[in-house]
Amino acid sequence: MKRLLLTAAAMALLAGSAGAAELKFKPGEDAKFNWASFEEFKKAHGGSSGQSVTIFGPWRGEDQALFESILAYFEDATGIDVKYSSSENYEQQIVIDTQAGSPPDIAILPQPGLIADLASKGHLVPLGDDVKNWLLENYSAGQSWVDLATYKGKDGTPAVYGFPYKIDVKSLVWYVPENFEDAGYEVPKTMEELKALTEKIAADGGTPWCIGLGSGGATGWPATDWVEDLMLRTQPADVYDKWVSNEIKFDDPAVLGAIDEFGWFAKNDKFVDGGVAAVSSTDFRDSPKGLFASPPKCYLHHQASFIPSFFPEGTVVGEDADFFYMPPYESKKDLGNPVLGAGTLAILTKDTPAARVFFEFLKTPIAHELWMAQSSFLTPYKAANKEAYANAPMAKQGEILLNATTFRFDGSDLMPGKIGAGAFWTGMVDFTGGKSSADVAAGVQKVWDSLK
Repeated sequence: MKRLLLTAAAMALLAGSAGAAELKFKPGEDAKFNWASFEEFKKAHGGSSGQSVTIFGPWRGEDQALFESILAYFEDATGIDVKYSSSENYEQQIVIDTQAGSPPDIAILPQPGLIADLASKGHLVPLGDDVKNWLLENYSAGQSWVDLATYKGKDGTPAVYGFPYKIDVKSLVWYVPENFEDAGYEVPKTMEELKALTEKIAADGGTPWCIGLGSGGATGWPATDWVEDLMLRTQPADVYDKWVSNEIKFDDPAVLGAIDEFGWFAKNDKFVDGGVAAVSSTDFRDSPKGLFASPPKCYLHHQASFIPSFFPEGTVVGEDADFFYMPPYESKKDLGNPVLGAGTLAILTKDTPAARVFFEFLKTPIAHELWMAQSSFLTPYKAANKEAYANAPMAKQGEILLNATTFRFDGSDLMPGKIGAGAFWTGMVDFTGGKSSADVAAGVQKVWDSLK
């Protein structure tokens, strides 16, 4: 506790105003930006000089610099002084600050479960129906975002408390285009085609997949992404939601089906580099390296948008390596194009006029485009210009997000910690180690039942 409070004190000293930063893109120049939205916002809120707003979030280092480059435009348009701070222990720090009655005006968090807890204890301010309606109208798959942003308050009444901003996509399969070209393989458009490709590669004498679940104390988590993606492709979104909240049990046939679908790929020695025995022992950071071996040790790798950080140095995404959307089943067209991902939500922890203006800023295309044009930012905002993305891979991921009919947050992150960051992880290791889906799921459910 003392260390956390000292961290907060240090943050207070280090937190700076975004206004000191120069505007990276000059307003009015470069037609890919919606400068009209910036000018309209400036006209509506430009008389706010003398006010201030404090924002606490998860971004440090490069991401903090990127966020502060966006805040500079907010300050320029409004005259509001912004102070942004963070901490390596931000999850604990926001709890300490809210409980002590000294929260920031706005917090930005990537954990919906933590937001739900803060809302249930009365520490958050509802954003109102105008934000709910705005999300429905302006975000692709708008109902999904309203669902993600809705939590129960202290009195049990559900309301929109979050504004989703900066999203990550997980439903990706990575490959090396040259390997596909040499072998005559084509990118599959359906899950049936992906399975047929898997069998074709094996029949040709190759190994279809690199799968690694190793991650130190977090070993097993990559398999949870597989299962979550497959749940969204085999079951309606409301079943996924009930699974995540334990309204349907972990050993429900719907869940067992998704686990077994993962097993179809991961529990076949001919389908996985190193055989099934290597799945749990291979570190997830080393796993994709097989794509780049000569000859290839594998042709396919399922992982989120961050994985190029672990590709060989000098790998150019879009050329040396590429990705495609984890496809849906042709036989289940009614489930549309679901996307699994993660992201951050801005929440109101202290209701001030300046804080409310910031949420109005997030509704402008420019607040999205200016970050899109740099790096590590995806948005489902339909009015944001897709041409603003900094590079083709980002634009391609942004397109996947816009084409989503359903978006769901990483399920293990929504589950209680002892499940999503515990029993689910270890259960998937046991599953790839030979246990049946029924035995694994029964074990996870037993832990869940013990939490009551």
